[in-house]
This record gives sequence, structure tokens and C-alpha cells, in this order.
Amino acid sequence: MTAARHIRICVPVCVRGASELRGAIARAAEVGDMIELRLDCLADDAQLARATEELPALFRERARPFVLTFRTTAQGGHQTADTQRRAGFWAENFSPGDERADYADLELDLCEFLAAEESRRAAQLLDWNKVICSHHDFAGLPCDLEDLFARMLRTPARILKLAVRADDITDCLPVLSLLERARREGRECIAVAMGEAGLLTRVLAPARGAFLTFGALTPDQSTAPGQTTAHELRSLYRVHRINEQTQIMGLVGSPVSHSVSPHLHNAAFDALGLDAVYIPFEASDARAFLRRMAHPRTRELVWNLRGLSVTAPHKSAVISELDSIEPAAREIGAVNTVVVEGDALRGHNTDAAAALVPLAGQLNLRDARVAIIGAGGAARAVLWSLREACAHASVFARDPERARATAENFDARRHPLDSARFDNFDLVINTTPLGTRGAREDLTPATSAQLRGARVAYDLVYNPRETRFMREARAAGCEIVVGGLSMLVAQAAAQFKLWTGQDAPLAVMTTAAETQM
Repeated sequence: MTAARHIRICVPVCVRGASELRGAIARAAEVGDMIELRLDCLADDAQLARATEELPALFRERARPFVLTFRTTAQGGHQTADTQRRAGFWAENFSPGDERADYADLELDLCEFLAAEESRRAAQLLDWNKVICSHHDFAGLPCDLEDLFARMLRTPARILKLAVRADDITDCLPVLSLLERARREGRECIAVAMGEAGLLTRVLAPARGAFLTFGALTPDQSTAPGQTTAHELRSLYRVHRINEQTQIMGLVGSPVSHSVSPHLHNAAFDALGLDAVYIPFEASDARAFLRRMAHPRTRELVWNLRGLSVTAPHKSAVISELDSIEPAAREIGAVNTVVVEGDALRGHNTDAAAALVPLAGQLNLRDARVAIIGAGGAARAVLWSLREACAHASVFARDPERARATAENFDARRHPLDSARFDNFDLVINTTPLGTRGAREDLTPATSAQLRGARVAYDLVYNPRETRFMREARAAGCEIVVGGLSMLVAQAAAQFKLWTGQDAPLAVMTTAAETQM
């Protein structure tokens, strides 16, 4: 890995009008170390002509190094120019000796064309020391990734950029391996896995030697799938501080983009001055992730991974890959925390102890009648805690077999959810992910008609802060309606202690979570 001082965040500027360039460049310079001018984003040839006329002045005024880009539609850009026109564009705007950008991003096919032209003419057309030879695949991880990279290595370009779409976090492995290969060949490299599953590369690749990482000016100005903002890279993940000793923690789940856990843990690390970072890990196959990326004895990535949070739908699936599990987690049948100890993975469940924290002082649980909606890992953790509190629990779920197994394990009753009414219950708890921000945000496991008569309603979903289930409970006249934020903080604080051995700064974590709601 390289020293943190070499880490660069490059902010793309992609505007429709030439008159917008100067203002957008100024805003990008406030948060970025470099600026990419995406001239292919301009609306038409007239705007492109106006922009190219302004380039010399923009180059003279620049406060940050510029990367000039003129991307074709086939490579994720907005231009349909043929090879000859693209070659002409670069001859006019990036010739040796001219006032020009610091770097030029040229597609692989164009690099090959121009290199052949140079060979034929025996004359230098470009300053290849400043050329970024790039290739993008928005469909997925190409099966010929190594061959593509070999083609790039055969060009004269000093900097090689390969960006491919990741469908699972394990797709990051071959992408990150390109950094080491480029280093062996004496080249600089930009390695990006696009999409939510590729966030790992955007955060960690710079500290592993990547020439730069891209960060958008704002969320709606992203120029590639999964591109986070420069502000998040700098302030949330603190990429400029990451080095080979940095301890890495993360959230394993699918989806994970809605989670505020990175804000809680990274704020806590920062408050205590710890050299650590917490990253969302989008994993469709958690067992494959643990084997290939997490377990010290089988991982294919050299990194200082210290711990994991585990969320839906993987809390039970990860168990088979762990070396040991604490008794409560084993009985619950769900793990939400993994600690890397030596060459082993240890499983814990911090959900159980945290589950009833939001109800403290609100309800005496002894002999209380409690309805649990859901039969997954979160439900099992809550049922374990309710049994410890001597409450009488009933499980309501759409899957009768899953409900039966969960209820029997914790001496609870079971009922079908569709026809359920909760007027005879002191407390109703939603343990399902219905209502979570995103595609399921407008859903609820129970309506106001079903909840009418219940005294307390408690939703484990914490984002958004006010869920549809909570609104239905208020409409039903429930005396107390509670969200999942305080449980989130309580279980996160317990995770923090397991990973670091230090008490978590609860106030800092709570503020960080509330800020994201």
C-alpha cells in the first residue's frame, strides 16, 4: 500500500452547458484533490466547441489537476464520435507542448489506434506519461478481465483504468488484484468495481496503491453506478487516513445501502482517535464472502479485517462458516456480530441484549403479552430476551413452518399473520424488514385495523425514523409507539466493544444516527 499523502479523490464535472463549467469546477475543487472534465456530457457540438475554446483559460486558472475525458456511449459516456473524430479531438486538445490538462482519459481502443498511428508515423502524438488508458464494462465482471488488462499493458499509457460492474462483493477481488499486477509492471492503476457491491474498491483501493478514486460532487451528480460522494469519501470513510495498518470493520448484508451503521461506527472511531474504518459490504452470498474475504485461513485478500456486523438475510447463514459461537447466539440461531481473533472467526449476538433497551421504563415485561411479527433472526433474538424477561410471547408470520420452528424454540405460541388482530396484546413488535427505506418503505406487516387495541407498538426498523408500521400504530390509538434507533445504537455499542475492547461513545453514535434520519 502507498502512504496516505498520495491518496487522491477525483471529482467528475459533468454539465450540459459550457457556461456551467467554471462554477462546477470551483465547487469540485472544494472537495476534491483532482477534477475530471467530462466534456462528453455537454449537450451538443455547439456547447463542445464553446467549451474547448475556454479550455486554455480553465487550465491556467486551475486550482486542482485536471483529467480531461471525452467518453463514448459504448464506454458509458454521451458521445457517438467515431475513432477518427476522437483522435482529432485529442490531437487538438492534448498535443505535447500545448497548454493542456494534466491527464487525458482515453478508451482502450483509441489508445491502441493512436499507438499504431505513432508507430506508422514515427512521431509522438500524445504525452503517454499523462494518458489514462481506460475500459468500462457496465454489464458485469468480464470473463476476460486478465486479457483486457494485458491489452492495456501493451499500450504506452502510464496509467491504466479498469472499471467493471460488481454484482457481489467477491467481484471486488479480481479488480483489486489488478493493482498489484500494475505495480509489478511499473504502471499506475485505477481499479473500480461499480455498483453498490463495489464500494469497497472506492474506499480501500487508494490506500492499496490506486492512482485515484472517484467521488461525486453530490449524490445526483454521480457519473457511474455506486459512485459515492467526495464528501463521504473524505468525511465519513476518511480515505486520506487509511493505510495498511487501518483496522477494517463492515456490514455484511443485502441490501446495505440504507444502513446508517457506517455513520455510527466511523463517528465513534473518529471520536476516540482509532485508526479504523467501517464499510458496507453488499453480499448476496455471505458464506462465500466469509470464505473468500473474511476468514484468516482462506481469505484471498490481504487486509486488516477485524470485525463484521451481519444483517438480513445472513444472520443464520454465516453460522456454518464460524469457528465458535457464544451460547446465546447459538441458542438464538442468529449471529449479528463477527470478531476476527487470530486465525478464527467468533460469532456473537448483540441484538438480544439491545432488543428491549427502547422499552426500558415504558412497560413492565414480566407476564406481559407480546406479539412478535416475523420469524427470522431478529425475531429469535427478541424472543430470547422476552423469555429472559418472563414475558408471554406469540409469533405471527406468513411462513407457517418457519413460525412453528421459531415459536417452539422459545416456548412461544404461533399464529398466522394475515388474519391477525392484536387487541389482546400489551406489546406488538415488528421484527421484519418491511418499512425499511427503499423499495419496501411503503409496506407494513400490520395495519391500523389489526393494531387497534394494542397498548405499545415497537418497530425494529430504524430507517426511516418514522415507519409506516409506526404510523399505522398511531392511527390505531396505541399509547406508546417506539422506533428502532435506540436499539440500533445499543447493539452497535456492544459490537464496538467486542471489536476494539473500548467502551463506545454512545452520545456520538446517537447523534451520528439522528443526523442521517
